[in-house]
Amino acid sequence: MAQFSRLEVAQAMKDTGMIPLFFHNDIELSKKVLKACYDGGARLMEFTARGDFAHEVFGELTKYAIKELPGMIMGVGSVTDGAAASLYMALGANFIVTPVLREDIAIACNRKKVLWSPGCGTLTEITRAEELGCEIVKLFPGDIYGPQFVKGVKGPQPWTSVMPTGGVSPTEENLKGWFDAGVTCVGMGSKLISKDIIANKDYAKLEQDVRAALAIVKSVRG
Repeated sequence: MAQFSRLEVAQAMKDTGMIPLFFHNDIELSKKVLKACYDGGARLMEFTARGDFAHEVFGELTKYAIKELPGMIMGVGSVTDGAAASLYMALGANFIVTPVLREDIAIACNRKKVLWSPGCGTLTEITRAEELGCEIVKLFPGDIYGPQFVKGVKGPQPWTSVMPTGGVSPTEENLKGWFDAGVTCVGMGSKLISKDIIANKDYAKLEQDVRAALAIVKSVRG
């Protein structure tokens, strides 16, 4: 069961402005990555459930976060149907992120008042997601659409909250472009939690990089 309401999750997304994205099938390594992100100031983590037995890893990570990392909001990405959403919510997911807009996921999450963020690529999809109760829309893949798309959406729909993932990097130029266009927050995966960091188990660098990225977000928001 979720530890945080969807409104609390949405507020944390708005407040921090950044969500690290990560998947690994090694539970102990994943705990260290999670702690490094937490120590760097991140208060949300999207576990991108793309591997075999990913739910087992997520379950252990959630227990670890509840016990050791107060205030850390665990969510799951790459969820493709309502059954998977229900499974991850039973394991403690506080938010569900999907690559596409699916109404069965919306129904499953809304029933338990868990925030869900569907991947959308058109204004029609974004509008339908909001009609289904979506608080923050995922723009995916972000690098295909870019900040100009967000700016275009915010013109006729200034109430729309957008979170791009894919094509977001922890540089001032990149983040300024997204936030100037009007995004609510960004999701950042391999550009932040790089293969080199994982290979070298350089958790100190990850902590520094997360802290630096959050500082840039704060700066470009003014």
